[in-house]
Order: sequence, then structure tokens, then C-alpha cells
Amino acid sequence: MMMTLGYFVFSRQTLPYQSEQDEKAWRHPSVSRIGARPSSQFLGPDNQTKTLGGVLLPEITGGTPSLKQLEEMGDTGKAYPLIDGLGQMHGMFVIEGISTTKTEFFKDGAARRIEFSIKLKRVDDRDRALLGWEQSVNMITGMLA
Repeated sequence: MMMTLGYFVFSRQTLPYQSEQDEKAWRHPSVSRIGARPSSQFLGPDNQTKTLGGVLLPEITGGTPSLKQLEEMGDTGKAYPLIDGLGQMHGMFVIEGISTTKTEFFKDGAARRIEFSIKLKRVDDRDRALLGWEQSVNMITGMLA
């Protein structure tokens, strides 16, 4: 297991990503002052995003069904816990977008190569209405047993 997003497990058989990009920001708004530099104040963390990218070769690795499962999770609008392969919880994330590029086709039109990018956004985990947590905990617990 490389990582889990809720009940979806990233692995070599499902969606093995080859790149992981993290972006964090902090808020420092400023107010203009006459005769002096603007005054700024630290307000805390801003958006945090994670982008996973890679290439699928459906003959060897996962393929369209794995991407479809993530699309269905994104359609719910729910936030899911993101846990890496070492067991570290990174927070609650929603799926903001999935991008795919299919190339090198078989004669039936199925792609031999699928490049993908998945954009995740960390959300405030206090809003229980957004969470897909209960469903995710049950699925992860079942996988680990």
C-alpha cells in the first residue's frame, strides 16, 4: 500500500502514482499605511493541496476502473482521510479534480497508456457534513483485517 484516500487504496495494482506534489501556504494580509510600509498580520494556514501524478499501463498496472472509483468519490463532494503507507494521517481531503490523457491505443480503442493527475485539497475536518469518514473507516478496517 502506497497511500489511502478514504476507502481507496493506492497501490501497484490500482493507481500507482509516480509523483507527489505538496503545496502549503500561510496567510499574511497587509494594510496600507501613510508614510510607512504596509503592516501585515499572520492569520494562520491557507489552502493545502496535494497533486498525485503518474502513468498507468493497464496491461501491467491498474486502469480505468481505478480512475472511475476515484471519480465516483469526487462526485460525492465528501472529504476523506489521507493516510500514507507509513500510517501517517495527513488530514481530510476532497478530490478537486482528475485529469487523464490516453495514448497508444489497442485496435478496439482501449488505451495502452493513461497519464493521470489527481488534485486533492485539504478541508476543515470540523464540518461533519463534508466527511466521508465513517464509510472510510469501515472500509480501511476491513482491508487491514
